[in-house]
Amino acid sequence: MPQAGNPGITLVAYHYNIGTPLYNVAAGQYNFDVNSASGGYWVHENKDISVAGRTVYYWVLVVYNGGGYTLTEQSWTDADGSSGGDKPTPECSSYPCMAGCDMSVKPCNGLIFEDTFDTFNLDVWEHEITAGGGGNWEFQYYTNNRSNSYVRDSTLFLKPTLTSDKYDEGFITSGTLDLWGASPADLCTGNAYSGCQRSGAPTNAINPVQSARIRTVHSFAFKYGRVEVVAKMPTGDWLWPAIWLLPKRNSYGGWPASGEIDMVESRGNLNLVDENGVNVGVNQMGSTMHWGPFWPQNGWPKTHSTKNLPTGQTFGMDFHKYELEWTSDGLKFYVDDELILDVDPGTNGFWELGEFEKSNPGIANPWVGSSSKVVPFDQDFYIILNVAVGGTNYFSDSLTNTPYAKPWLNSSPTALSDFWNAKDQWYPTWNPDVNNGEDAAMQIKSVRVWAI
Repeated sequence: MPQAGNPGITLVAYHYNIGTPLYNVAAGQYNFDVNSASGGYWVHENKDISVAGRTVYYWVLVVYNGGGYTLTEQSWTDADGSSGGDKPTPECSSYPCMAGCDMSVKPCNGLIFEDTFDTFNLDVWEHEITAGGGGNWEFQYYTNNRSNSYVRDSTLFLKPTLTSDKYDEGFITSGTLDLWGASPADLCTGNAYSGCQRSGAPTNAINPVQSARIRTVHSFAFKYGRVEVVAKMPTGDWLWPAIWLLPKRNSYGGWPASGEIDMVESRGNLNLVDENGVNVGVNQMGSTMHWGPFWPQNGWPKTHSTKNLPTGQTFGMDFHKYELEWTSDGLKFYVDDELILDVDPGTNGFWELGEFEKSNPGIANPWVGSSSKVVPFDQDFYIILNVAVGGTNYFSDSLTNTPYAKPWLNSSPTALSDFWNAKDQWYPTWNPDVNNGEDAAMQIKSVRVWAI
């Protein structure tokens, strides 16, 4: 801790977590300002917690001669388990929790995460910066600017716009999109699938849409709980909003072995139907879990469900409440308090539910040895919010859109260019000249998580 002998020091702030890494200058479970020295040191003491045998992750801010200086990403482990008191972790009945409620100790009940978007807290929400589009070859690239992600009237907006709005139309087919970045806040977050740099050509367009994807990977992750998100889906052809969770660590291997939880996905089209005439556009939402030993062995069809609103209503007209109840016995998904998906893998878990050995005799089970019924969904997951566009997976070629058909084939090597060349068909459906183009935005009123 800083010594008090230097008169230029006016404040020392301590930010720390118990048992959970604390990255950069993110808010900790405990945050204290020390405004005066004591006994020759700037001391902070917390007698309400025990750190016996555990690791403290912390960073320190020192205000010296009016300037702020930080020491970040520090840790200390009580290796012999002798430090701290023996006070039990108390229950947490309100948010923010009292200092004595250690979120890394289970069970700690009550509200453990809440954002009602009075401000855009960038210590909580990290922007992804990439053009990769995952394995879906989506048509947007994700960026961090206030045109695509912003807060107004206690609402978060994630709004796609045209790449040509930032550059020009010629850039799409002849420019170079360089997302590598020059500072920590601008660094590309995903280089897979050429995600950090792309060059355009007449038959190989640069991603023609820019959008936003934000996550809590370094600020908040949890295992088991109840998640509630109040949100309005975007309206516009080929928009693909999602509210979902990924594992903080791939404890069982790469996707989908470590799992994925999709609370909400939707398609923005107003008039998109499947082979049976069912509207699969913004009239419908879906919840899905992805799990399996490796791609393409994925048991998602067994853990997927959709809900359609009555004719004339869409999930883009009003705000709806989406909930996930996740326990060590299973996962339940709700829309406006209606249960739409109840996943109980059974005594033998997801491995037996997936029947992977029937199609692949001798296949290795990545979850062998785990005693958890819900493995791989027995690890810490973090929250992701995003609006994607198009791609070569989510919008099947068998779907029928009116008045204009889908302008690309999923198997086409020129899918991006085909989509861009049809801009005059799909872009007007986003209503870019109405209400600041916010019909095309996913709007979120609140995100809350309760430990249960």
